[in-house]
Amino acid sequence: MDLATLLGLIGAMGVIIAAIVTGGSPIIFVNVPSILIVLGGTVLVVMIKFTLTQFFGAFKVAARAFIFKLEDPETMIDHIVDLANVARKDGMLALENAEIQDEFLAGGIRMLIDGNSRDVVSSVLHQELKQTIDRHKWGNKVFSATGDVAPAMGMIGTLIGLVQMLSSMDDPKSIGPAMAIALLTTLYGAILANMVALPIADKLELRKSQEGQLKAMCIDGVLAIQEGQNPRVIESMLRAYIDPNKRRAEPEPAA
Repeated sequence: MDLATLLGLIGAMGVIIAAIVTGGSPIIFVNVPSILIVLGGTVLVVMIKFTLTQFFGAFKVAARAFIFKLEDPETMIDHIVDLANVARKDGMLALENAEIQDEFLAGGIRMLIDGNSRDVVSSVLHQELKQTIDRHKWGNKVFSATGDVAPAMGMIGTLIGLVQMLSSMDDPKSIGPAMAIALLTTLYGAILANMVALPIADKLELRKSQEGQLKAMCIDGVLAIQEGQNPRVIESMLRAYIDPNKRRAEPEPAA
């Protein structure tokens, strides 16, 4: 569970709700036609921009903004180095008994055990990496589009409300409430865009970067194992993926 996403969303909603409750009657902020215009209109307009598969797939990808467990890069490097040591000492077939939690890395090691060529292993793993990045990319695009469309639908709702208000100018007492209702759609659109859609889009962009980096590290590690490179060389190569400020201190050689 990503606490940053969950706490941020709940906290932001809580601040808005607290401001509404302490400022007067909350019921004045509820208007069903405005909700229908913003939510329904936004969903349908965004659906126009994408295929149904991309649109509905984005919601599945969006779950990764809240529930996402990525193995620590340092732990992944240690695991790859251990596999490299086994392969170097006992051969590729010895890797068959290795316990590998990460499915992507396990798939690469299975291809080594099966004796596939470097070109085949590289092609398959890079294609899977591309598919992973594409899923995050389309999820990001759907929620970015939602962030663009929601304020526009809010403005459309406001214009509809203003037209209805101006058509009944004979009753001055109705102008204030009618104006308030008209502005509610702008409020709904701003909340949907800036508190939900755009933050999720940004978090999916971060997930794409994190998962892509880890999978690229696995690809380099698998290919290096296949080439029989020295495990120390493999470790140094893979540690280049980690920010120098976040790298674990390497143990000093014994005297």
